[in-house]
Amino acid sequence: MIVSVINLTDGAVTDTDLLRSIRAVNRQLREDFEPYWSFGGELRLEGKTGRKRTFDAADMRGDAVLYLRTVCRIRDADGFHDAHYSGVPYGFVFLELAHALDEDWRVTLSHEALELVGDPEANLLVQGPHPRHPRRTVFHYFEMCDAVQSESYEIDGVPLSNFVLPLYFTASQERGGRNDFLGTKHARGQTLKSFGVNPGGYIGFFDPSLGRHGKDDDFEAEDDALARKRRRLKRRLGTGRGNLRRSRVLTRR
Repeated sequence: MIVSVINLTDGAVTDTDLLRSIRAVNRQLREDFEPYWSFGGELRLEGKTGRKRTFDAADMRGDAVLYLRTVCRIRDADGFHDAHYSGVPYGFVFLELAHALDEDWRVTLSHEALELVGDPEANLLVQGPHPRHPRRTVFHYFEMCDAVQSESYEIDGVPLSNFVLPLYFTASQERGGRNDFLGTKHARGQTLKSFGVNPGGYIGFFDPSLGRHGKDDDFEAEDDALARKRRRLKRRLGTGRGNLRRSRVLTRR
């Protein structure tokens, strides 16, 4: 999978810095991600096809397109659903949002690239336990980084997002199995549980018993202020794949 990257930051991020980050993400995809998932992708820097700063299908010279922008303008980011550019995978890295979340934009770039490779059209769901009511079955979003998105590591001095591994999407815990790449130990030496979250992360799901999205269709650890801040900012700005699923896909009749 080839992801075309378009720099629309007007110099806030130089192409030189972006190329350095793209090289690190490509190493992450090839050397860290693909050995576990058996699929991968590659980013390459492209130029904008026209003057408009919004999405243009012609910008996607590969299999998906990822825009780097300074300011959040969600009307320009109406992707990932059947009302706009059906079947065209694309996403955005907003510097404004990364700053508000106190997250390095390069980590966000890695996060969004992994999400595009994992679920290009943001339409995949995985059956698993309800995070608050384990005996109830719900459908979790197939997201690569949300559950561990406060964690990062470096390649060639570039910070990159942690990501989950295939065993994360299995209901039973496999002894000795790893559910995320870094395997960070948290309280009482515990690592990430299947369909769980690490501090700062959160997950989204669809509850078929409701037939629609409810107010409790996101989950983070109890008293996790950082995760709540992330969800609050993304909902207020209208960004994020979960918001677009909620407003455009699963609620569509």
